Amino acid sequence: NANLNAQQVDLVIVACSNLQRPYPAIAVEVQSWLGCEGYAFDMNVACSSATFGIQAAANAIQSGSAKRVLVINPEICSAHLNFRDRDSHFIFGDAATAIVMESETCAQAREQYQVIGTRLKTVYSNNIRNNFGFLNRADEQSAENSDKLFKQNGRKVFKEVVPLVVEQIENLVSELNLNIADIKQFWLHQANLNMNQLICKKLLGRESCKEEAPIVLDRYANTSSAGSIIAFHLHRDRLLEGEYGIISSFGAGYSLGSVVVKKVTS
Repeated sequence: NANLNAQQVDLVIVACSNLQRPYPAIAVEVQSWLGCEGYAFDMNVACSSATFGIQAAANAIQSGSAKRVLVINPEICSAHLNFRDRDSHFIFGDAATAIVMESETCAQAREQYQVIGTRLKTVYSNNIRNNFGFLNRADEQSAENSDKLFKQNGRKVFKEVVPLVVEQIENLVSELNLNIADIKQFWLHQANLNMNQLICKKLLGRESCKEEAPIVLDRYANTSSAGSIIAFHLHRDRLLEGEYGIISSFGAGYSLGSVVVKKVTS
C-alpha cells in the first residue's frame, strides 16, 4: 500500500506487549525475512508500544538515521492469559498491525497522513503486571505461579488512567495550537468501552458518537497495542483531507502515547 519494496525500508521496529523471546530481536528476524536494509530492534511499552514505536520512527527519520521505517505490532495476547481468572481471560484477542513511516521528501504512498505531533508519558504502577520472563526458571518453586500470567486491578486502572489520558491529549492539542474541536477522529486504545466514552466526554464536554471515536473492541477484543491502530485502519476514511485525528494508547506501565495526524492526500 505504501508503493515500496522491502529494500527501501531501512529500519524495522517490532513494538508490542507480548514478545516471543528476549533475543535475537524479532525485528531482526523480520528484517531478514523481508530483506530490508539498515537495522532493526524490538521495544515493549505494553499497550502503548505502537504509539511509542511511531515516536521512535519519527525520531529516526528526523535525525537522518532512517528514511523509511516499518513499525509492526504483533500481539499474541492469548499466550499470557490465565484461563482460571474470570476477570480478565475473556477480554483479549490476537492481532497484528503494521504501518510505514517515511520522510516527507520521499513519501510515495497514495494515501498519506502527516505526523503533526506526539506526546509520551510513563507512570509506574503495578495495577497491570505480568512477571513472566526467562529468569523465572531460576526459582523453580514459583515458576508456575499465577503472577507469571496477566494480572490487573481493573477498577484502579480505570480511575487512574482516564485523567492521565485526558490531560495528555489536551496538552498535546494545545501545544500544536489546535482546539479539541479540530480533532475529528479519536482512534483510542481498545480495552474498555466505558473508559473510551468517558475520555471523549471529558475532552468534548458531551457524549461522543461512534463516527468520532470508533470502537473495534466488540469485533477484535482487546488486542493491546494493536487496538488503536486497528481503529485507525478501519475508520480512517472518515477523515477528510486537511482534517486532524489522534491515535491514543494507554496501558501497563502505566504508559500513555498520543499521536496527532493530519490527512494530506486521499
